[in-house]
This record gives sequence, C-alpha cells and structure tokens, in this order.
Amino acid sequence: MPPAQTMRSAVLFCVTAIVFAVCFTMLKAVIGGESPWLGLLLMFYFMGLAKVGEPLFVFRMPSFIREVRDWEAKGDVYQRMGVQRFGLLLRASPFRLLNTSVYLANRPWDLHSLYRHAASFEATHFWAALLFTPYIAFVWARGEGAIAALFLVIQVLFNIYPILHLRLLRGRLASILARDGRRMS
Repeated sequence: MPPAQTMRSAVLFCVTAIVFAVCFTMLKAVIGGESPWLGLLLMFYFMGLAKVGEPLFVFRMPSFIREVRDWEAKGDVYQRMGVQRFGLLLRASPFRLLNTSVYLANRPWDLHSLYRHAASFEATHFWAALLFTPYIAFVWARGEGAIAALFLVIQVLFNIYPILHLRLLRGRLASILARDGRRMS
C-alpha cells in the first residue's frame, strides 16, 4: 500500500477510535457505568474498528481452528442449522449494507482476495464473540437474565452465524481454488 494511503488509513482509524471513545464516554455519563448495554456497544465498536483498520491489519483465527474441516465445507451440518438460509438473508436484505465491500462491490472479486477477506471477517467475528461471551456470563451472574438472554441471541446472530457462514464460504472457495490450481499446473 502506498505511504499516503497508509497514512490516510491510519488517520481514519485513529479518528474513528477517538469518536467511539467520546461517544462511549458520553453514553456512559447518560445511562451510567453499570449499564449492561455498554458491553454490547464495545463489541460493536470492536467490529467497527476492525473494519476501519482493515487496510492496516487483519485479525487471524487461532491456528487450531483456522482450517475449514471437510464436514464444514460440505455444508450438510450447516444446512440443517440454517447457515445457507442465513447467507441468503444477508445477501437479500439491508444486512448486506453492513459489508458493502463484499455485497455491493462494483468490481469483480478475484477468488484469492475474496478468500483472504472472508478469513479476516471470520476472525473479526470470532474475536468479537470471544470477548463478548464472558461479558454475557457476567451480566447473567449479576442477575440480569433477560438481558443476558438477549445478548446471547445477538451473539448468535451477529457473530456465531456469520462465522459459520464465512467458514462455509471459505470451504467452497478453497475447493474451487484447489481445482483451479490443479488445472493451472
């Protein structure tokens, strides 16, 4: 990436982080520091910063779960869980606006770039889920079971199903890339 573009990306990332911090502080002053909603907001801020910081860095999955297993790539289990329907929902609803670089891109994706982006998005959702899960347990332990249950639903819809959807996509892309690689050699 050219130095000017790197600088622009770094400035955008810093400005976004500052805006998020100011908004968080202001909201905390209004609703109080004990509000469980602040943890949810932090999860969304984390995901937003990961997206804005994408030109500068990418998250990676831990090595022990990075590789897509054969049973995931085939999609039978995921089909029973409704992961394919979730993918259709993403593409055919306003949720596609959450990642316009994939769903609304004017340029065609090359498969290698799409694979790398899917892996990065999957890792972002994974780390967001990993960070948010203890907070859900904390909210539940504080006796706010209804809010913890709502957060669990949010966790499934905004992190778990996107992870599964992206793993399925990566499995399919890996199969296509492997097949094309054999043709090329």
